[in-house]
Amino acid sequence: MSKHSPDADVAFIAALAELLNKNDLTELSVKREYGEDDSLDVRVVKQANIVTTQMAAPAPVYAAAPAALAAAPAAAAANEDPSQHPGAVTSPMVGTCYLAAEPGATPFITIGATVAEGQTVLIIEAMKTMNHIPAPRAGVIKRILVEDGTPVEFGAPLLIIE
Repeated sequence: MSKHSPDADVAFIAALAELLNKNDLTELSVKREYGEDDSLDVRVVKQANIVTTQMAAPAPVYAAAPAALAAAPAAAAANEDPSQHPGAVTSPMVGTCYLAAEPGATPFITIGATVAEGQTVLIIEAMKTMNHIPAPRAGVIKRILVEDGTPVEFGAPLLIIE
């Protein structure tokens, strides 16, 4: 039976969060040993600021403007939550997302490209390990929702395959 206090654990976690902010870190992981078969594993992660932009309202659609009619569904799709899209590919882990094998190399995917199931679509670096993320299904890349070198969270939408 452990003799450590839950209040001490809470204070320890609060100190880690303060350390995270003070040193401008994004993630901190610590294991605190109390004795045999008694430890506390703590992982504190700061979520990256996500900047969103608002699109201007579409211009009125007139019968003589077929291009505007075609653009209306695209504008509506842009305002939807991409994580709810049936073709969304989400991040299986926390890490840094890369769209190419190395800086300056050709990206794995581009918008409009056709991908096969299992084809590498991007890399997520986690704990200095490069994890190739495969396409879960064959299809066409409709949207790429991340930029090269940006941090991603578990479950964050990365791209849309239709």
